[in-house]
Amino acid sequence: MNSASLERNSHRIGLGLTEIVKSVYIDRSVDARGLDELDDKILELLKDDGRASYIDIGKRVRLSEGAVRKRIKAMVDSGVISRFTVQLGFTKGAKAVTLVSVDPQVPTSAVSENLKKIPGVEVVYEVTGQYDITAVMSTLNVAEVNQCVEEIRRVKGVVNTNTMIILRQR
Repeated sequence: MNSASLERNSHRIGLGLTEIVKSVYIDRSVDARGLDELDDKILELLKDDGRASYIDIGKRVRLSEGAVRKRIKAMVDSGVISRFTVQLGFTKGAKAVTLVSVDPQVPTSAVSENLKKIPGVEVVYEVTGQYDITAVMSTLNVAEVNQCVEEIRRVKGVVNTNTMIILRQR
């Protein structure tokens, strides 16, 4: 339907084209990621308890189990939720952050993709500043952190690393 026919038909019901377009196009309850307040509430609940059932989440946000399931699937499909995982508490395991400098001749994104494949590397960020990449590791012990760092240093394009063991999380 073109704008002329919309304008013609809109006069029949007493609306101008501007009002039709505004009512169809503008939805201020949805943010730039395509999420509304209910999606944000679901995400908060999942961040607090990744094992929460669809039924439990539905009760908390006043949606049916099926509606929660559809919303979570849509967030997974769109990349808002990238994975479900287990995070070890600080009484078990070791965590570290490695800052990585990348050779300017090698694409940073290629190095990032290779770092994500290393066992123990939990998340990889491309950052600004002195370093190009930050890799966060979560392992069972400091020896495994050291092994991760050694593997990071062997990745093509890595020219320098600076690793910090995390002592305490608050």
